[in-house]
Amino acid sequence: MKKISALMFTNRSFLFISLCFWLLATAGRANAQWAQFRGPNGSGVDSATGYPVEFSPTKNMAWKATIPYGQSSPIVVGTRLYGTASEGERLITFCLDTRTGRELWRRDVKREHVQGAYKANDPASPTPAADASGVVAFFPELGLISYDNSGKERWRYALGPFKNFYGMSGSPIIAGGLVVLVCDQVSGSFVIALDRATGRLRWKTDRPGASIGWSTPIIFRPEANRTELIVLGSSRLDAYDLASGASRWWLPLASDGSMGTPLVHGDTLMVSTSGSNQPGLPTFASMLEKNDEDKDGRLSFQEFHNLPGLGEHFGWIDENDDKVIINAEWDKARAYGQGEWGAIAVRPGNARGQIAASAVRWRMQKNIPYIPAPLLYQNVYYMVKTGGIITSLDPTTGSLLKQGRTPNALGEYFASPIAADGKVFLANTEGKITVLKAGAEWEVLAVNEMGDEIGATPALSNGQIYVRTRGTMYCFKATH
Repeated sequence: MKKISALMFTNRSFLFISLCFWLLATAGRANAQWAQFRGPNGSGVDSATGYPVEFSPTKNMAWKATIPYGQSSPIVVGTRLYGTASEGERLITFCLDTRTGRELWRRDVKREHVQGAYKANDPASPTPAADASGVVAFFPELGLISYDNSGKERWRYALGPFKNFYGMSGSPIIAGGLVVLVCDQVSGSFVIALDRATGRLRWKTDRPGASIGWSTPIIFRPEANRTELIVLGSSRLDAYDLASGASRWWLPLASDGSMGTPLVHGDTLMVSTSGSNQPGLPTFASMLEKNDEDKDGRLSFQEFHNLPGLGEHFGWIDENDDKVIINAEWDKARAYGQGEWGAIAVRPGNARGQIAASAVRWRMQKNIPYIPAPLLYQNVYYMVKTGGIITSLDPTTGSLLKQGRTPNALGEYFASPIAADGKVFLANTEGKITVLKAGAEWEVLAVNEMGDEIGATPALSNGQIYVRTRGTMYCFKATH
């Protein structure tokens, strides 16, 4: 009897221990979150392990799903993957099962207005944001719309139309019970916060002087009792009180298109902005001398379109849409992106208002990417730009650690770098994904071919990498 009782106790102990291990393992999966653009607080970093080095449509592929076109990046909460797309008049939000790729639901709404956008943009460029209760999507031709986990609409909030020749692509985030969105445009820029549960307006703060931009905000907690919203704009870096929207501090900087996300490094913020020290355009007088055919002191639509390399950007300079460009409009465009730009580390401290120049710990103006956001991973700061140029810096000093290329993945880079498991993933528009061994002296481990173009930033969750190409969502994981 004692032997039987001892055996039963041993079996129960074994089952209990096994159950504990199972709960610990599945808890990580249930809580797996890459819930906004670039994952946790826009960092691009995931804490899970087991990510594959080599993957393609014929290797380490867990599943693939056909999806409609859109440039938004996939996001993951638990076992749900969310994305957005568009087809004609319809603005689409969809949800896939992360385990199988099966479509759980798809909802579409008709656009409320036509939002003009440059050919490189599309109606579903902004990445949605999600939490355990569902997903929120931003469509510039509609506004914000919220769905629960079953795809039932919870609320919507109309926004737009916007005045931005290149279109809108900044993404919402969910923080502190709020849905927050930055809407930077030619004029009338603002940041808005809605109640997550109801969609009711909680606050709206104007951003006077902020011009067109496409960045996604992040959360910064410099003190236990202070939570700030950090917004990268075209002419300054701003901090707002998350609860109220009140401006706290700002720092002048320059950008020829504020994009991506800032990063948090302890008490320091890190941003990357592409800009210039000299005007990017010639003087208006020189343009008139060569191209003002009717000598009226203006550039007409036709006269401008005769200019090589500039013709398709007429609408960016012609702010009032009257089909002629005058001196004031030209000079504003000429000054765009000039000022203090580059990879910048800022320690704001307890500043209010414009912060002192001494708050800038370091600045570097070499190999700065135009679209991809920077990455901070395992105490190394990474940047990747068109041409497959990879630069790593010391985040404390800004000193160069290594500069090189991924030789088999040149071309353009729109997606931002992401990292996990000692690896850095870099996707270019040709559909090639470079995997680096992370470190100051990074190494190229593999270049994986998707066979289709990539504009979206991949998502990382629970050892699986989710890659969106033009018409397909892939899930890759290591096979053991």
